[in-house]
Amino acid sequence: MDLDVFVAAHNAEWDRLAELVSRGARLRGAEADEIVRLYQRTATHLSILRSTAPDPALLARLSALVAKARAAVTGTHNPAWREVGSFFSRRFPAALYSSRAWWGATAAVFVLVTGVLSAWVAGDERVRATIAAPGEIRAMTQPGGAYESYYSSGPASSFAAQVWTNNAQVAAACLLLGVLLCVPVVLILWLNALNLGVGIGLMASAGRGEFFLGLLAPHGLLELTAVFVAAGAGLRLGWTVIDPGGRPRSVALAEAGRAVGAIALGLVCVLLISGVIEAFVTPSGLPTWARVGIGCLAEAAFLAYVFVLGRRAAAEGETGDVDARHAGDTLPSTG
Repeated sequence: MDLDVFVAAHNAEWDRLAELVSRGARLRGAEADEIVRLYQRTATHLSILRSTAPDPALLARLSALVAKARAAVTGTHNPAWREVGSFFSRRFPAALYSSRAWWGATAAVFVLVTGVLSAWVAGDERVRATIAAPGEIRAMTQPGGAYESYYSSGPASSFAAQVWTNNAQVAAACLLLGVLLCVPVVLILWLNALNLGVGIGLMASAGRGEFFLGLLAPHGLLELTAVFVAAGAGLRLGWTVIDPGGRPRSVALAEAGRAVGAIALGLVCVLLISGVIEAFVTPSGLPTWARVGIGCLAEAAFLAYVFVLGRRAAAEGETGDVDARHAGDTLPSTG
């Protein structure tokens, strides 16, 4: 690149930006729009020069100009509580909504596989014999057995923390390992579907299938939805590696990775809620209809959060990515 030609072509824009920055808050509406536009263009110029023509004097000039312009454009820093509020009211639900096709399809396949496995185990004595001896199965499925006593195996607060940690680890594995071409996420989902299908099938074979579903539903609806969201986001990230969609792979992965980060932070709270329900509601003395009703209300609240707040934020242009001022500058590219 000819540095002199580049400077001659853009120097007037830099001078104009410097003039607008020097005027501070005394900008009219059109000038405010102009300073934003010039700031973005100058930041792009700075990125280009850093990678192609690192002239120290020019880089120092533009770096200082971009820093001053950024301060003028962004203004004062938002309080932390406002950032948190914006995250949970816009960014997180928009990230969930934008990836709904991925986790919705994941949920459908998981439920289908689990249903087939549970029906197979419940209906075939030979399959059950390969899982455990008849006496061991009776010990697991009888009233007060392993499947039932699991939910009251310890103090509720400790059990909630244990459940939260375990579910967070599963969700984190789905989110982080998806970049490995989706394979680990598929394996994690298969193992969870297998364990759940076997449990339902064994309890159904003992005539206690409805009771077991009554234990699972209060916390399982929200818990499994969180796992589906994490798995869907991980699969989406892995597919971005395979097909970046006409963008540079590094750019596509950066965008997808930041959205995954938003989902990971939000799911911490979702899994905390499901863990509390599993520890305090599932083993409680409430009638089955009340416990299941609490689980259905939690699930309905989450879906409303996604499809009301998330859809609204997405319609307003929110993608789940970080603000442009935090994402860093990127070089222009062609498809």
